[in-house]
Amino acid sequence: MTQDAAVCADARASRISELKPLINKYQIPSNAKAIRQIANSLGPYLLLWFLMYLALQVSWWLVVPIAVMTGVFLVRIFIIFHDCGHGSYFSSSRANRIVGFFCAMLVFTPYEQWRREHAAHHASAGNLDRRGLGDIWTMTVKEYQQASTGKRILYRVVRNPFFLFVIAPAYMFIISQRIPLRSMKRRERLSIWQMNLAVLAMVSTMMFIFGVVPYLVIQLIVITVGGSAGFWLFYIQHQFEGVYWERDQNWDFIDAALQGSSFYKLPRVLQWFSGNIGFHHIHHLSPRIPNYNLEQCHDSHPMFKDVRAVTLLSSFSAMSFNLWDESSHRLVAFREVKKIA
Repeated sequence: MTQDAAVCADARASRISELKPLINKYQIPSNAKAIRQIANSLGPYLLLWFLMYLALQVSWWLVVPIAVMTGVFLVRIFIIFHDCGHGSYFSSSRANRIVGFFCAMLVFTPYEQWRREHAAHHASAGNLDRRGLGDIWTMTVKEYQQASTGKRILYRVVRNPFFLFVIAPAYMFIISQRIPLRSMKRRERLSIWQMNLAVLAMVSTMMFIFGVVPYLVIQLIVITVGGSAGFWLFYIQHQFEGVYWERDQNWDFIDAALQGSSFYKLPRVLQWFSGNIGFHHIHHLSPRIPNYNLEQCHDSHPMFKDVRAVTLLSSFSAMSFNLWDESSHRLVAFREVKKIA
């Protein structure tokens, strides 16, 4: 290790030691809060499915809006599953696994495989040399300029908002997460097959109750609404004005958390439905903080409050960001590439 690298390592260690006292107490799970959140999330979700069963006997005009609302609650259920995957939701690791697996089934996601991939995302977010681990495909301007015509077209398709927030979520949750890859470890492949069996049992039961076509239509609406909202949240958490990206040698964990993960300041009702995940800078600073403690941690110190907020209105402009320009250290739109060149 060079002298400069050693100095940087010492500085990072010092920053982490300063932050630990601020965040440690918020890392302690509250089983009471977790149970209340399950009750006000899973309870309404299951009740809405029951209402859709009754509404089918009346009119699809009643079913569709209920299905949309069910999809909104699915976002909150995903956050519970997400926290269980981090081992932060309950004090018991066994409870995290059981509840996490059940919620993962509802969101059609293999629990163990997703947990490992998401941990890799936390270890690499904002690192230009470690892209591709549980994140949205982002090219640098130079990479885009040097890419083949076919790759440029593919990238433009992938970054198209309709593909990104409608097609991609449905494809990922319904299809791609059902297929184990050879590159995966045996435990991850087993996780996918276990979830496939659980999903098959759930889907078969629901088809028996609702009928094949009605269930498929309803589930498609639910998973599309929930998945699209979830993809948007994940997108805006790491694709916004002023976001942090660095090459590996300059990458810093704390800067990546506080500058590379957004503070998405949502209206209260949307904050509730999204399970406080808008405090994403706090979540990346410590994934061990459960969602029900994120806001308290954010409010505990001026340093966190100084993080620039991304508002609901300002967030929509982020859809125009497509490439990372290393020369100016910012995200840019496709139309700016010629100017940069």
